[in-house]
Amino acid sequence: MNILIINHYAGSPDMGMEFRPYYLAREWQKLGHKVLVVGGTYSHLRKKQPRTTGCQTVGGVDYLWIKTPEYHGNGVKRVLSMLFFTAKLWLRAGKIVRVFRPDAVIASSTYPLDNYPSRRIARRSGGKYIYEIHDLWPLSPMELGGMSKRHPFIVMMQKAENYAYNNCDAVVSILPKAKEHCVAHGLPENRFFHVHNGIVEEDWNHPEPLPDEHKQIIGKLREEGRFLVGYIGGHAMSNALDTLLDTAKIVPPNDIAFVLVGNGTEKQNLMQRVRNEHIENVFFLPSIHKLAVPEFLMQMDVLYIGWKKNPLYRFGISPNKIFDYMMSGKPIVHSVDAGNDPVFEAGCGISVTAENPHRVAEAIAKMQAMSEEERCKMGENGRAYILKNHTYSVLANSFIEIIETLVKSNNT
Repeated sequence: MNILIINHYAGSPDMGMEFRPYYLAREWQKLGHKVLVVGGTYSHLRKKQPRTTGCQTVGGVDYLWIKTPEYHGNGVKRVLSMLFFTAKLWLRAGKIVRVFRPDAVIASSTYPLDNYPSRRIARRSGGKYIYEIHDLWPLSPMELGGMSKRHPFIVMMQKAENYAYNNCDAVVSILPKAKEHCVAHGLPENRFFHVHNGIVEEDWNHPEPLPDEHKQIIGKLREEGRFLVGYIGGHAMSNALDTLLDTAKIVPPNDIAFVLVGNGTEKQNLMQRVRNEHIENVFFLPSIHKLAVPEFLMQMDVLYIGWKKNPLYRFGISPNKIFDYMMSGKPIVHSVDAGNDPVFEAGCGISVTAENPHRVAEAIAKMQAMSEEERCKMGENGRAYILKNHTYSVLANSFIEIIETLVKSNNT
């Protein structure tokens, strides 16, 4: 089959997030399918932007880059970038059909506006039109960002989301509990499917070493006999890192150290908190290359992931970070209130209520009191769970079965 993946923010291991379109495309190519990824020339998620518009092969995957303006933050310029991408893709629908003629068109951007050109391309090519849900928009900016349902941006996004549910051939959701929401907005129940996020197994076979700065800090903490609690990823409000700082103030400071790797909008605020409140057992380090992530995770004793209390998470969670954590074979402290809990399901850590530093501290103390063998067993539960359910080869096969069923139904 010819499969078209439309994702404004599509990246690659070299360019940075987001990775899912690249890894799905690569797995589908191994199965004999032809894949084209359509993305914008600028994305806030990437470390590097493509140097060209038009067609480019990146790591063996074909991309079509559509010129979009640069933006910073979540203001008007980002909205304009969305509109530019969607409008230009709409105008290119005929050319894409002539050159590529997709059997399946996947609208995969976080925001739902790309569903309009996706359906247009699918109808012109006679292919199936699939809406892939990463986050529930516009519910996410409403419940996480406090935006009013009457805001023009939210009204526009809600109209696009409803259009998708009422016109797509299938929804493939990363969020496991989103079906109720989709059906409430017009999706027939039998058109909802769930395919998780996952990991790339080969990244763990040949990990890159850590930068010297990271090695030195971790080595020094090890020499001091500290029990290391690690976090890697975005430093944003949604990551509940304030809860981790509150936890650091509760535990014995000379006994337990917290190592945070990454960047984000809240990093400077968090670092200022550490200075102002004289929190001496929290250490911030710069972000690292994706291939060095395994090495960092395996240097830690315990890994932390946290969430804010928010009703949005009733639809489930599926963060890449948690699957990387599980693949590392390290036990996890998970601070969460959500519709699902991968850590609990895999038996690979201790889950506590969200935004509760005392419960997080208790979980860390419990982990520390375990023997090395007990922690290893817990961590191995997570690794086994990932290898069975969450490698991209497994996910790509699950996804392609959905597409093949849709395409076959069109031919019978």
